[in-house]
Amino acid sequence: QVQLVESGGGLVQPGGSLRVSCAASGITFRIYDMGWYRQAPGKQRELVASITRGGNTNYADSVKGRFAISRDNAKNTVYLQMNNLKPADTAVYYCNAKGVTLDYWGQGTQVTVSA
Repeated sequence: QVQLVESGGGLVQPGGSLRVSCAASGITFRIYDMGWYRQAPGKQRELVASITRGGNTNYADSVKGRFAISRDNAKNTVYLQMNNLKPADTAVYYCNAKGVTLDYWGQGTQVTVSA
């Protein structure tokens, strides 16, 4: 049974930092490309950052220079470090594992940026 479990979301003030984590089980984590997506109320889900199984990273323009994605294959975990957070970053953040034929999603973790 495949599970992606996100954690680390919460409420943070503008300019603050937060790190969200996604622990995977039931898959051979190291061969999957991993990604973080987010969905704000009334908006479509969008890609925030991704990291390939080889460690190559990609970021949405809106988060470049503020967010950093990383992975620890020994712990089957992918992280998203978010710095200088803005109210526009408020959303539910979802973890994604992209395989050759199947994608897996976590349940999401809420990140709220507000004074």
